[in-house]
Amino acid sequence: MANISPRVLLAFLAMASLQADQKKLTLDQRVEIMRGLMAEYATVKVVLPRSKKPLDVQTDGTYSKQQWADAMKELGPAGRVGDLVQVTHVEIEKDAILLQINGGTRGKGSWKDHVSIGMGGGTSPINGGQATNAPGGTNVALRFGEPIGEVTSAEVKKMLATVLQFDKQTVTEQAIDTVTPEVKKAIGEKKPIEGMSRDEVIMAVGKPVRKSRESKDGVDYEDWIYGNPPGKVMFVTFSGAKVVKVKETYAGLGGTIAETPKP
Repeated sequence: MANISPRVLLAFLAMASLQADQKKLTLDQRVEIMRGLMAEYATVKVVLPRSKKPLDVQTDGTYSKQQWADAMKELGPAGRVGDLVQVTHVEIEKDAILLQINGGTRGKGSWKDHVSIGMGGGTSPINGGQATNAPGGTNVALRFGEPIGEVTSAEVKKMLATVLQFDKQTVTEQAIDTVTPEVKKAIGEKKPIEGMSRDEVIMAVGKPVRKSRESKDGVDYEDWIYGNPPGKVMFVTFSGAKVVKVKETYAGLGGTIAETPKP
């Protein structure tokens, strides 16, 4: 190493940094992972302990039997082999994907806010789906040991298959099968359209960054806002249970908003 010039060393470090940056997930990839895992049902393949700290599973499907046995002794089982459980919270970290199962050990999400989609816990079904039958909840972490890089929700489910077997048809797929062809097409194209319900908008573009409400001429409106300045911002406006308007604008740092030019 003493014979390596500083210039060569800096070039090597820059290349390593570039390779690490290339492994960062894009926003679309994060949304796909969370949308593909959130609210999904899975069958327990091995006894699942209750655990405050996430139970580690490696990407090759292996896990520390000692860690799981210690958690079992402390808090008992969260799921028996064959039990049906549900993902109630998803978080993506730099080198891990964290799943809260059946509301976690305390029945509600307790992790710090990262990029996440969360919901109140318990073992009640989501969106009118089937009920879970496991005795409790827990937390599971899929550990990559390096920056996650490009991975899909389907691949994540395969990595977890030794402990959790996800249903062939997901909750999202079941819901999509019930919508109109026009809405189904819009969901596939990841864009909201007028007439959609709140659940359909979430299936298309995920949950909004923020919401706002106002009343105009005696009618209540709710805006779901996607994106942050500077950049493209989309407003999805609801009146009652349905979308009545979709508007895209460009917002600058100073708050200046301009209409997005039409093609």
